[in-house]
Amino acid sequence: MSRGKKLVSILVVVFVTLGLALPVSNLVRGLPKSASVSAIETQDEAFAQARDIMAGKCATCHTSEGVMPLYASLPVAKTMIEADIKAGTDSLDLRKELQPTPGLPASEVAVAKIEKEIQDGAMPPMRYLMLHWNGSLTDSEEQQLTAWIQKTRGEHFATKLAAAPFANEPVQPLPLTIEADAAKVALGDKLFHDVRLSKDNSISCASCHALDKGGTDRVQYSTGVGGAVGGINSPTVYNSTFHFIQFWDGRAANLAEQADGPVNNPIEMASNWEEVCGKLIQDTAFLEEFKKVYPEGPSKETIIDAIATFESTLITPNSRFDKYLMGQAGALTAEEETGYHLFKEYGCATCHTGKNMGGQSFERMGRKGDYFDTRALTDADNGRFNVTKEEADRHKFKTPTLRNIALTAPYLHDGAAMDLTQAVNIMLKQQVGRSAPESEVAAMVAFLNTLNGEYKGQLLQ
Repeated sequence: MSRGKKLVSILVVVFVTLGLALPVSNLVRGLPKSASVSAIETQDEAFAQARDIMAGKCATCHTSEGVMPLYASLPVAKTMIEADIKAGTDSLDLRKELQPTPGLPASEVAVAKIEKEIQDGAMPPMRYLMLHWNGSLTDSEEQQLTAWIQKTRGEHFATKLAAAPFANEPVQPLPLTIEADAAKVALGDKLFHDVRLSKDNSISCASCHALDKGGTDRVQYSTGVGGAVGGINSPTVYNSTFHFIQFWDGRAANLAEQADGPVNNPIEMASNWEEVCGKLIQDTAFLEEFKKVYPEGPSKETIIDAIATFESTLITPNSRFDKYLMGQAGALTAEEETGYHLFKEYGCATCHTGKNMGGQSFERMGRKGDYFDTRALTDADNGRFNVTKEEADRHKFKTPTLRNIALTAPYLHDGAAMDLTQAVNIMLKQQVGRSAPESEVAAMVAFLNTLNGEYKGQLLQ
């Protein structure tokens, strides 16, 4: 045998030996378990079983604490492992999402994302399995995780309105009613439409959140006092009570904190609460009406409470899609039903999940694409980073609700998508990393058009 052939043979043996040595070492060593995930306390046996499975099988990439293999210090391996962990935690950080608040269940988005991965068999990725032969979920583990998912959704997130075949859908019908103090709601309605909340009496809350325009103003950026133009698209106020946090960047914890913001914002209402209260007090008839609800009279706290109470009632049940989920035959056309199945197949229902079809998580815009790479950035483009100052939150935004989406163009935080077809194509590229045939996009758009609900018994149009 020539020296050249001997060298090739030796190299082949070396590479094969190394190729086997790495996964064998991982197999002998076993998969490292996440200490923080394993430490999550629960009295729920189904969750305890699911937690332990994910601590061993998923947490390597879906937490940032992972115990690295011996070869992780090698340059190529290190780069690949760090990229996998960044992508994994960016999509779902198990430490944060399995128990966002002590004693409460996993987030609804986490439940939907984990369910989707089980259905697709997409995790862990093949290059991970090549080095971790015991990294796949067993049939028993998949069954245990699925049982926990269904139990969690049924106990904590289902609205109990879906017909039996749809009881475990990632999307749920909106509740038909919501309890609120009627007197506060009526007063809050008037304040929501009162231009005296702005410095020059030119705009009200309804100027940017018009109830006859899907709860928005249908422009890219809203105009405030003195013609000042904002830098982010105005989200709908409908169903905002179901959001886990308020504003695109989550700077308000609830509707009350949200209602406090625009009055003081120099490019919105450009006023302050002392000035607003001074105006309202001068209106004798209104003051008398106000004191019937709040005897102490107008103040920052009472005005905010009334507006937030009113906004909490702005729910829009009974869309055609809700009726479909509730078992009404013929509620959707064949194309619309196909669109819903595609919506789930492409993973849209993992972030736009639950009764509100969104508003339950922060997601990175451009997770699979290059949305911000070819444009001049604005402060608004930083998203959640503007609140937390954590680099991991840059370009993350609260997922918007898809309820009444056909009525609220333009779309996205920057209002860059002019219609639903454009919005769907952008999201497929940027968030899913795929494209779809025109017929499938058309079907998904048809489905999105079924999400217009009713307000006060009247269909929004």
